[in-house]
Amino acid sequence: MPIKIPDHLPAARVLESENIFIMTEQRATHQDIRPLQILILNLMPTKIETETQLLRLLGNSPLQVDIDLMQTATHISRNTPQEHLLEFYQTFDQIKNNTYDGMIITGAPVESLDYSQIDYWDELCRIMDWSLTNVYSTLHICWGAQAGLYYHHHIPKYALSQKLSGVFRHRPLDPNHPLLRGFDEVFSMPHSRYTEVSAEDILRNGALQLLAISEEAGPAIAATRDARQVFVTGHFEYDRMTLAAEYRRDKDRGLSPAVPRHYFPDDNPEAMPPMVWRSHANLLFTNWLNYFVYQQTPYDLQELIH
Repeated sequence: MPIKIPDHLPAARVLESENIFIMTEQRATHQDIRPLQILILNLMPTKIETETQLLRLLGNSPLQVDIDLMQTATHISRNTPQEHLLEFYQTFDQIKNNTYDGMIITGAPVESLDYSQIDYWDELCRIMDWSLTNVYSTLHICWGAQAGLYYHHHIPKYALSQKLSGVFRHRPLDPNHPLLRGFDEVFSMPHSRYTEVSAEDILRNGALQLLAISEEAGPAIAATRDARQVFVTGHFEYDRMTLAAEYRRDKDRGLSPAVPRHYFPDDNPEAMPPMVWRSHANLLFTNWLNYFVYQQTPYDLQELIH
């Protein structure tokens, strides 16, 4: 089944060229089914790129998925055309009376700041609090995972001595968990961040389960016992060249970044990096949509808030 997106969203052209099954709003009006309602809170500066990455994964599912895009009202995005934001994005005040089967909170390049220093932190806290009653399951990514773990479960983040960037090997800790169904004993995922959370902090919290870990990158996937909150510290959604673009951007800014680990062949930044995480990225998103959104959410979403 397809993913339904606005008729003129730029991601449509990219996804169609990749043979991802999408459905325009016009065509979807003739479908007599109850699609999944998914909200994406996009905190990344390169919003159009992030939209495409996430929609690619959400579209690889047998379920029809309707998407709403949300931005924060208390932060002005300088890297995305305002025309795009006005046409495709809503703010919390515009959607706060809605209910959703699932929600995705993306990462954001603000790890080095204390949470209280972030201009949209209070707004994000209101959104995360609202998600407890108006969203069945929320998937938090990278800094979004750190923010969710801190707000909901008092798990702190810790500064790293240098940026963690690269594609790292991970192992499932509970291979029978539905989120990890079909995962191999070792899987790869990109990471790109300046802070981390502690496995010990997660394991001490009775509400949480640590599901996957990396010897180099630390905790990778965690969830509440009912998986209504899922936390992924890496970037399964990244494209092949996303880490390369970040590395070159940081070099251009004079930051002297280290070459992303386990990414370029022979650590040569001019070489083409292999894409070794796509299958597990698709598995995680499909498992989340199926086992903890579609299979669990009430048919009448208004039941969430009663």
